[in-house]
Amino acid sequence: MKRALDVAASAAGLLLLAPLLVTISVLIKLEDGGPVFYRGLRAGRHGRPFRILKFRSMVVDADRIGPPSTADDDPRITRIGRRVRRYKLDELPQLINVLVGEMSLVGPRPEVLQEVELYAAEERLLLSVRPGITDWASLRFHNEGELLRGSPDPHRTYRETIRPEKIRLGLEYVRNQSLRTDLVILARTLLVALGVRPDGSTTRT
Repeated sequence: MKRALDVAASAAGLLLLAPLLVTISVLIKLEDGGPVFYRGLRAGRHGRPFRILKFRSMVVDADRIGPPSTADDDPRITRIGRRVRRYKLDELPQLINVLVGEMSLVGPRPEVLQEVELYAAEERLLLSVRPGITDWASLRFHNEGELLRGSPDPHRTYRETIRPEKIRLGLEYVRNQSLRTDLVILARTLLVALGVRPDGSTTRT
Protein backbone atom coordinates (compact mmCIF):
# COMPACT_ATOMS: atom_id res chain seq x y z
CA MET A 1 0.00 0.00 0.00
CA LYS A 2 2.82 2.42 0.86
CA ARG A 3 4.57 1.84 -2.47
CA ALA A 4 1.30 2.21 -4.36
CA LEU A 5 0.71 5.56 -2.64
CA ASP A 6 4.26 6.64 -3.49
CA VAL A 7 3.88 5.83 -7.18
CA ALA A 8 0.42 7.35 -7.57
CA ALA A 9 1.17 10.52 -5.61
CA SER A 10 4.60 11.17 -7.13
CA ALA A 11 3.31 10.67 -10.69
CA ALA A 12 0.33 12.94 -10.05
CA GLY A 13 2.55 15.52 -8.37
CA LEU A 14 4.98 15.65 -11.28
CA LEU A 15 2.13 16.13 -13.74
CA LEU A 16 0.29 18.77 -11.72
CA LEU A 17 3.45 20.68 -10.82
CA ALA A 18 5.03 20.49 -14.28
CA PRO A 19 4.52 24.23 -15.05
CA LEU A 20 6.11 25.20 -11.71
CA LEU A 21 9.00 22.77 -12.21
CA VAL A 22 9.70 24.18 -15.67
CA THR A 23 9.55 27.77 -14.41
CA ILE A 24 12.01 27.10 -11.57
CA SER A 25 14.32 25.27 -13.97
CA VAL A 26 14.39 28.24 -16.35
CA LEU A 27 15.05 30.75 -13.53
CA ILE A 28 17.95 28.70 -12.18
CA LYS A 29 19.47 28.34 -15.64
CA LEU A 30 19.10 32.04 -16.39
CA GLU A 31 20.76 33.13 -13.15
CA ASP A 32 24.24 31.71 -13.74
CA GLY A 33 24.04 29.23 -16.61
CA GLY A 34 24.88 26.29 -14.33
CA PRO A 35 23.06 22.97 -14.06
CA VAL A 36 19.43 23.04 -12.96
CA PHE A 37 19.70 20.05 -10.64
CA TYR A 38 21.93 19.12 -7.74
CA ARG A 39 22.54 15.37 -7.71
CA GLY A 40 24.07 14.59 -4.32
CA LEU A 41 25.18 11.12 -3.30
CA ARG A 42 23.09 9.72 -0.44
CA ALA A 43 22.60 6.42 1.36
CA GLY A 44 19.35 4.72 0.44
CA ARG A 45 17.59 1.61 1.71
CA HIS A 46 20.06 -0.95 3.07
CA GLY A 47 22.76 1.69 2.64
CA ARG A 48 22.79 1.51 -1.16
CA PRO A 49 24.06 4.81 -2.62
CA PHE A 50 21.81 6.79 -4.93
CA ARG A 51 21.72 10.30 -6.40
CA ILE A 52 19.16 12.53 -4.73
CA LEU A 53 17.63 15.16 -6.99
CA LYS A 54 17.17 18.77 -5.88
CA PHE A 55 16.82 22.05 -7.66
CA ARG A 56 20.28 23.60 -7.39
CA SER A 57 20.00 26.41 -4.85
CA MET A 58 23.71 27.06 -4.39
CA VAL A 59 26.65 28.01 -6.56
CA VAL A 60 28.16 25.35 -8.81
CA ASP A 61 30.40 22.89 -6.89
CA ALA A 62 29.15 24.25 -3.55
CA ASP A 63 29.74 20.87 -1.89
CA ARG A 64 33.44 21.17 -2.71
CA ILE A 65 33.91 24.62 -1.22
CA GLY A 66 31.94 24.37 1.99
CA PRO A 67 30.41 22.09 4.64
CA PRO A 68 27.48 19.70 3.99
CA SER A 69 25.24 21.58 6.44
CA THR A 70 23.80 24.85 5.19
CA ALA A 71 22.75 27.88 7.24
CA ASP A 72 20.37 30.49 5.87
CA ASP A 73 23.23 33.00 5.74
CA ASP A 74 25.52 30.69 3.75
CA PRO A 75 27.14 32.81 0.99
CA ARG A 76 27.00 29.83 -1.39
CA ILE A 77 23.20 30.17 -1.72
CA THR A 78 22.13 31.88 -4.95
CA ARG A 79 19.47 34.57 -5.28
CA ILE A 80 16.96 32.14 -6.79
CA GLY A 81 18.15 29.54 -4.33
CA ARG A 82 17.03 31.60 -1.35
CA ARG A 83 13.52 31.71 -2.73
CA VAL A 84 13.18 28.02 -3.53
CA ARG A 85 14.74 27.00 -0.21
CA ARG A 86 12.39 29.25 1.73
CA TYR A 87 9.37 27.39 0.39
CA LYS A 88 11.12 23.97 0.19
CA LEU A 89 10.64 23.98 -3.58
CA ASP A 90 14.18 22.68 -4.04
CA GLU A 91 12.93 19.31 -2.78
CA LEU A 92 10.26 18.85 -5.48
CA PRO A 93 12.49 16.94 -7.96
CA GLN A 94 12.71 14.16 -5.37
CA LEU A 95 9.30 13.10 -6.62
CA ILE A 96 11.33 11.49 -9.43
CA ASN A 97 13.40 9.61 -6.82
CA VAL A 98 10.12 8.41 -5.30
CA LEU A 99 8.66 7.37 -8.64
CA VAL A 100 11.67 5.18 -9.52
CA GLY A 101 11.74 3.58 -6.07
CA GLU A 102 14.86 5.18 -4.56
CA MET A 103 12.85 7.16 -2.02
CA SER A 104 9.41 7.28 -0.43
CA LEU A 105 7.15 10.24 0.21
CA VAL A 106 7.58 9.68 3.94
CA GLY A 107 10.65 8.27 5.65
CA PRO A 108 13.85 9.32 7.40
CA ARG A 109 15.71 11.94 5.36
CA PRO A 110 18.64 10.40 3.43
CA GLU A 111 22.09 11.22 4.78
CA VAL A 112 25.43 11.66 3.06
CA LEU A 113 27.56 8.53 3.14
CA GLN A 114 30.05 10.03 5.60
CA GLU A 115 27.31 10.47 8.20
CA VAL A 116 25.94 6.96 7.70
CA GLU A 117 29.41 5.54 8.36
CA LEU A 118 29.13 7.03 11.87
CA TYR A 119 25.83 5.27 12.66
CA ALA A 120 25.76 3.13 15.78
CA ALA A 121 24.26 -0.36 15.48
CA GLU A 122 20.82 0.85 16.60
CA GLU A 123 20.89 3.80 14.22
CA ARG A 124 21.37 1.52 11.22
CA LEU A 125 17.71 0.61 11.63
CA LEU A 126 17.09 3.84 9.71
CA LEU A 127 18.45 2.11 6.62
CA SER A 128 15.80 -0.63 6.76
CA VAL A 129 13.28 1.60 4.97
CA ARG A 130 13.39 3.84 1.93
CA PRO A 131 14.46 7.37 2.83
CA GLY A 132 11.75 9.97 2.44
CA ILE A 133 11.04 13.49 1.30
CA THR A 134 9.53 14.30 4.68
CA ASP A 135 9.19 12.82 8.18
CA TRP A 136 8.74 13.89 11.80
CA ALA A 137 12.26 15.37 11.82
CA SER A 138 11.55 17.42 8.70
CA LEU A 139 8.61 18.98 10.53
CA ARG A 140 10.54 19.49 13.77
CA PHE A 141 13.46 21.14 11.94
CA HIS A 142 11.60 22.79 9.06
CA ASN A 143 13.69 25.90 9.83
CA GLU A 144 17.05 24.12 10.05
CA GLY A 145 18.84 26.78 8.03
CA GLU A 146 17.57 29.44 10.43
CA LEU A 147 18.77 27.42 13.43
CA LEU A 148 22.25 27.22 11.91
CA ARG A 149 22.40 30.92 11.01
CA GLY A 150 25.39 32.70 12.53
CA SER A 151 27.21 29.51 13.51
CA PRO A 152 30.98 29.64 12.83
CA ASP A 153 30.83 25.90 12.08
CA PRO A 154 27.33 24.96 10.83
CA HIS A 155 28.12 21.28 10.39
CA ARG A 156 29.44 20.95 13.94
CA THR A 157 26.37 22.75 15.23
CA TYR A 158 24.20 20.38 13.19
CA ARG A 159 25.90 17.32 14.62
CA GLU A 160 25.70 18.56 18.20
CA THR A 161 22.25 20.15 18.35
CA ILE A 162 20.13 18.77 15.50
CA ARG A 163 21.41 15.34 14.48
CA PRO A 164 20.63 13.53 17.78
CA GLU A 165 16.98 14.56 17.71
CA LYS A 166 16.69 13.78 13.99
CA ILE A 167 18.01 10.28 14.66
CA ARG A 168 15.58 9.79 17.55
CA LEU A 169 12.59 10.93 15.49
CA GLY A 170 13.71 8.81 12.53
CA LEU A 171 13.92 5.70 14.69
CA GLU A 172 10.52 6.48 16.20
CA TYR A 173 9.04 6.62 12.70
CA VAL A 174 10.64 3.33 11.59
CA ARG A 175 9.43 1.49 14.69
CA ASN A 176 5.87 2.82 14.48
CA GLN A 177 5.31 3.37 10.77
CA SER A 178 1.81 3.03 9.34
CA LEU A 179 -0.23 4.39 6.47
CA ARG A 180 -2.11 6.63 8.90
CA THR A 181 1.15 8.07 10.21
CA ASP A 182 2.32 8.75 6.65
CA LEU A 183 -0.91 10.61 5.84
CA VAL A 184 -0.62 12.71 9.01
CA ILE A 185 2.98 13.63 8.19
CA LEU A 186 2.08 14.50 4.59
CA ALA A 187 -0.81 16.70 5.72
CA ARG A 188 1.36 18.54 8.25
CA THR A 189 4.14 18.94 5.69
CA LEU A 190 1.67 20.58 3.29
CA LEU A 191 0.59 23.00 6.02
CA VAL A 192 4.21 23.94 6.75
CA ALA A 193 4.82 24.50 3.03
CA LEU A 194 1.82 26.85 3.04
CA GLY A 195 3.29 28.82 5.92
CA VAL A 196 1.70 27.20 8.96
CA ARG A 197 4.14 26.10 11.64
CA PRO A 198 3.66 22.71 13.35
CA ASP A 199 2.39 24.60 16.44
CA GLY A 200 -0.32 26.29 14.37
CA SER A 201 1.28 29.74 14.05
CA THR A 202 2.17 31.24 10.67
CA THR A 203 5.65 31.52 9.19
CA ARG A 204 4.84 34.18 6.59
CA THR A 205 3.75 37.78 6.79
